[in-house]
Amino acid sequence: MGKLLKWLVATGIMCAGAMQAPACAQEPATSTGLQAAFAAAIEEEGLVGVVWTTLSPDGIATSAAGLADAKRKTPLAADSKVQTGSIVKTLIAAGILRLVTEKRLSLDSPVTSLLPEIAFENPWASSHPVRVRHLLDHTSGLDDARLWQVFSLTAEPDAPLSRSMQRGPLRIRSQPGSRLSYSNLGYTLLGMLIERVAGERYEAHLDAHLLRPLGMRQSSFRFVSQAGPDADARLAMGHFEDGATQASVPLHLRPAGQFTTTAADMGLFARFLMSNGEIDGQPFIASALLRAMGRPTTTEAVAAGLLDAGYGLGLNSRDRHGVIGNCHVGTAVGFRANFCLFPELQKAFFVAMNADVETADYDRFDALLVGELGIAAAMPTATAAAPEAIGDWQGIYVLAPNRTESFAYLDRVLGFASVRWDGQHLQLKPFQGKTRSLLPVGGRLFRAEDRTFASHVLLVSDDARRVISDGFRSHEQISLWRMLPLWASLIAGMAGLIHLIVFGILRLLRRRSRPVDPVPFLACTALLLPVPLFFWQSFLQLGDLTPASALLAVVTAMLPLAMIAGLWRSRGRPATTSGDKLAMLGVLQWSIVLAFWGLMPLRLWD
Repeated sequence: MGKLLKWLVATGIMCAGAMQAPACAQEPATSTGLQAAFAAAIEEEGLVGVVWTTLSPDGIATSAAGLADAKRKTPLAADSKVQTGSIVKTLIAAGILRLVTEKRLSLDSPVTSLLPEIAFENPWASSHPVRVRHLLDHTSGLDDARLWQVFSLTAEPDAPLSRSMQRGPLRIRSQPGSRLSYSNLGYTLLGMLIERVAGERYEAHLDAHLLRPLGMRQSSFRFVSQAGPDADARLAMGHFEDGATQASVPLHLRPAGQFTTTAADMGLFARFLMSNGEIDGQPFIASALLRAMGRPTTTEAVAAGLLDAGYGLGLNSRDRHGVIGNCHVGTAVGFRANFCLFPELQKAFFVAMNADVETADYDRFDALLVGELGIAAAMPTATAAAPEAIGDWQGIYVLAPNRTESFAYLDRVLGFASVRWDGQHLQLKPFQGKTRSLLPVGGRLFRAEDRTFASHVLLVSDDARRVISDGFRSHEQISLWRMLPLWASLIAGMAGLIHLIVFGILRLLRRRSRPVDPVPFLACTALLLPVPLFFWQSFLQLGDLTPASALLAVVTAMLPLAMIAGLWRSRGRPATTSGDKLAMLGVLQWSIVLAFWGLMPLRLWD
């Protein structure tokens, strides 16, 4: 009875705050079965608390289970506030679409005409400039983010967004509009666009001109935390494994990941997105723009026939649990969330967990909410004959472009996938990950066995490269002979490091009398010096200049110099074996390769 009273009080507060009396008066209750299932899932997945919304033609229902703060044992309420992470992109997109509806902005405007201070290194600029639509759809070709833009404790909540941009032109890595590559930088540029058009900070503008008209009075784009001058007592605490608490911290790329809300407010937002776009009988966002959200339009994957997988105007088309929704997932410090719309059924859900646990199955909560909404699973698309010359598509594939440019070398060497046809399935085997069996469903379309509709497409790019796309990532076929040198370089470099460290230790233990140059051995072992320093600092400082990252830069810079010195001095040292020389050469060549890819010296803050 006590829990019921708390729930009723929380619901009343939520209804008053949202100022949606008619909806709240008819608000359906969350089923006891769902409440029990969520409580069990929290326990089994090692989470702390969950708050959720379901929207149906019957109204908006909100509820919560678990704790708001594991240390204080504070219960999580239905009106508790949570961080949404990247779900803010859907709201940023709505803000842009509002400006488009007001004819203050065009989706097809080149970004440089609106933000002339932003320079792009775009090889396709003359025919395919980066447009506003490309930023919304993640098809600009921009990098996702640098390490310092994501993992940092130096960000200030009121800093100009221009400070979050790296120096120099922003490199465009694929023809704008052609391929999807998720970019937090792109949505930060959208925040700057809003500020340029509106003449004020994007947080203040969207709070006043988007959230207030929608009745989302418990939400804000401004920075909100659990402690300090920006604290809000209703904001749930973030958590990691074993209930470790983590308060929210400011972000450099605020428009891409900063938003505080409640389950009820997200229900209001979902209801508006599935409406005709009017408020009080007046157009607020053009209905055609709302209907286009979640529908990719310009990519080569769409042109090849993959229509139900991709990203459009702030939402992605997501095929899970036998149903397709227009969704967005989000991760913030200590939070995970998902937001899904099913416009044809006028149903939706929002769910937020105040714990980011690596091993947790978050899809479990989505499946429960799909079941609660009574959305029937569709029949999977039937299989069909494989396309002609399917054998030509076998081989090695690499991401093009990869998501994070700073990790391009690692994605190329360790993030490749092999593809082969076994007579019935196209087997897509990532080097790191589980094999995906793809069934042919007509033309060059394929469906993963755990999907309902076509999930992959084979296509040939404008430059005659074979590409496999799932609508979100594109893998290009690459010659084995282009990969072998990179793999050989990696193996030689790692083997050299191991040789110099192991044999150096053995020589120390044996106290060899013959002189052996200790410099290469010391340089290799020095690579371990920053490790304890990284353990002593917060992982949120990974992109900051700290003693750990500074020492890492120094020891990685010294490594090739030590190899050169060792090889030079070995000429007069008969104790230096051929194995030692080969090991030093292996480490040296790998250092050169890493330097070419921008990883040597390793400066995490750059």
